[in-house]
Amino acid sequence: MKIEVWSDVACPFCYIGKQHLDQALEQFAEQVEVEWHSFQLDPSFQPVPGKSHEDLLSEKKGWSVSQTRQIHEHVTNMGKEAGIEFRFDEVVPANTLLAHQLIQLGRNSGRQHEVEEKLFSAYFRDGKNIGDAETLIEIGTAAGLHEEVVKKAITSNAFTGEIKADQQEANELGVSGVPFFVFDRRFAVSGAQPVSVFQQVLEKVREESKKPKVTMITENQDSCDIDRNC
Repeated sequence: MKIEVWSDVACPFCYIGKQHLDQALEQFAEQVEVEWHSFQLDPSFQPVPGKSHEDLLSEKKGWSVSQTRQIHEHVTNMGKEAGIEFRFDEVVPANTLLAHQLIQLGRNSGRQHEVEEKLFSAYFRDGKNIGDAETLIEIGTAAGLHEEVVKKAITSNAFTGEIKADQQEANELGVSGVPFFVFDRRFAVSGAQPVSVFQQVLEKVREESKKPKVTMITENQDSCDIDRNC
């Protein structure tokens, strides 16, 4: 079974969704390949000196600071239930393009899961700047990637084409928000669904995989068979 996930590092619900999927997979007996795809929620974003994540989110959404804090509190509580410690007051606003370069390298190197986890943790818990090349080199090496390979990938924007291709494919699939999970190209799940939902989908996909992907919808008509009887 293959699960494809479109997400952005700066999305807290992507982190929660990842944790819920991981927990569901821990109880799933069959082998599953998880492939992460890039999806930038705000490709044009540029941090503003002196403005916090809270400030920028309030301005973007048109919320009061009080409303933003209430929403952060709600997401923080969701995170605790999933085993995540969100520290929104520590978040360093950043454009996620370079982080996606690292994710793509991780995918090519078989270390994508480790890269994703460390990027989410660095951004939402450790207050690290994931838009900084040196920080990303540190994260990549901690995830098991060779330092020089990480440095080359990030500084040369080696995976820009792959990032654009992921975004284009998401558009073709009708993805308008993340996280977005596609199971064996049969079923899709949007959002940070509960663990129980992922468990149900995994079982559904397992049952459907036993069926042929092609369903006959017409009666047999004139044709040639495998014994060349025409």
